[in-house]
Amino acid sequence: MVYKNILSILIIASTVGAMAQTDSAKSDSLLLLQIQSEMQQQAPAVAAPQQRVAASANPDISVIGDFRGLYRSFGTHNADAELHEAEFSFQSVVDPYARADFFYSVGEDAKTGKFSGGIEEGYLTTLSLPWHLQLKAGRIKQDVGRVNPVHAHALPFINMPDAYVAFFGEEGLKGDGLSLSWLLPNRLFFQELTVEASSVDTESPTFERSSTNNYLYLAHLKNFWDLSSNATLELGLTAMQGENLQQKLTDIGAIDVTYKWKPVRFNTYKSVTFQNELYYSQSSFDSISSVAPALSPVTVNAIGFYSLLNVQVAKRFFLAGRYDYTNKPDDASFVRQSGTLTLGWYATEFQKIEIEGKYSAMNEAMAENNFEKSFVQANLRWIFVIGSHGAHQY
Repeated sequence: MVYKNILSILIIASTVGAMAQTDSAKSDSLLLLQIQSEMQQQAPAVAAPQQRVAASANPDISVIGDFRGLYRSFGTHNADAELHEAEFSFQSVVDPYARADFFYSVGEDAKTGKFSGGIEEGYLTTLSLPWHLQLKAGRIKQDVGRVNPVHAHALPFINMPDAYVAFFGEEGLKGDGLSLSWLLPNRLFFQELTVEASSVDTESPTFERSSTNNYLYLAHLKNFWDLSSNATLELGLTAMQGENLQQKLTDIGAIDVTYKWKPVRFNTYKSVTFQNELYYSQSSFDSISSVAPALSPVTVNAIGFYSLLNVQVAKRFFLAGRYDYTNKPDDASFVRQSGTLTLGWYATEFQKIEIEGKYSAMNEAMAENNFEKSFVQANLRWIFVIGSHGAHQY
């Protein structure tokens, strides 16, 4: 009887325990479901991955402003401030085979104060030609030296080199035509050959836009060496021929040498660029002889060069010194020499401010411009960029 009672008690206890475990499991399950529900309500919704869409048909657009203040030691109006130039760029890939680049500039006339504009460059560039070839077609800046292919606002100085201005003009050498580049299969160093044929822009002081088939023909060979992980050397050779202002032919040979040092360890704070260009021209002209009244041909050989040292003295400060020497392409007896010092503060790739002083001396006065045999210039330039064109390597 006692054993039956004990057995009954054990059976009842086990039944109650099982019921308790079942109720506990149910409670835990309900609690877990409640916690999961609350977490789902509190967690932010994960955005569904969006499908890739076609690129915008709009080109990359930017505006570059060039504000200047200046002082000259000659003339009656020798101090001024001006919005020297505004450049509008439109750049885009046309399709997998070509891209287009257009640069429209508006500049202020120093005499009248009025603005006028025109296409500085506008060309199509191929992207998929075979045999390492690339073709440009349109209005292009000729591939001569280190200064001419670069837009003025991206240069480390304000005044252009005297030789460059004397031979190619303040705006440089440009024209409408074709430019074909070939990356030579040289495994020892980088080598590129460029040949061009174009009709010259009418503002060139050396060449003229021919009314016949005397186009400007140019060949440029670029050679580039990696001297070390910190230093590079570039050597460029250029030859060109075109019709001059007297409908005769002018030949120009040019050489440019550029050494760059930028240490890998301190590349943000230190760099040195030593850049040099030399131009030699041979021009044929008709001249009236003092002996014979008939026209007699004259050949003029002229030379011009500059040497530039640009040193990065701090993260955002650059100091550039330059020496200029030049004749005129039509007057080898004319000699002008100049020294220039430029301090630049490069805030970002979208903004920089430069201050420059320049001293010039000539062997004869330029009476037509009221110049003295020696004079001083001081310039301030403020470059600012809006839009997507801030990738210029200043």
